[in-house]
Amino acid sequence: MTAEAHKPIATNRKARRDYHVLDKIEAGIALLGTEVKSIRQGNLNLTEGYARLEKTGDVLLYGVHINPYDHGNVHNHEPARPRRLLLHRREIKRLFGQTAIKGHALVPLRAYFRRGKVKIELGLCKGKQDIDKRQDMKRKTADREAERAMSARNRR
Repeated sequence: MTAEAHKPIATNRKARRDYHVLDKIEAGIALLGTEVKSIRQGNLNLTEGYARLEKTGDVLLYGVHINPYDHGNVHNHEPARPRRLLLHRREIKRLFGQTAIKGHALVPLRAYFRRGKVKIELGLCKGKQDIDKRQDMKRKTADREAERAMSARNRR
């Protein structure tokens, strides 16, 4: 596989900051033609997105914003409409059990093309507390300072 095959179209960096990612699932997404063209131009925002299991057995993606296609016409898509995610039935059943636990959510982590199709990497996530966020910041700061000290020592 080439590196171009999984080059991310969009990533949700906010999700890694606000959630502990417990599991990852790859899902297809049902899109209109103008949405795919707009995504190829890089007009996809996952920041406020989340997925929900509906009573009908479908998984819908909410809050993902795809800007209208520049060269579209009157049949252009609505930017923030709910979009159906394409998963196998057994994956949906497994997710139904895991999202029933309080505090767990399905959050889109990144979007990418695979064999010409748009794929969404969903994360089964648990919300972080403020204490967890502070600990992550302390660890990152310590790692950064250690890296600077090592590089300064190597320059001498």
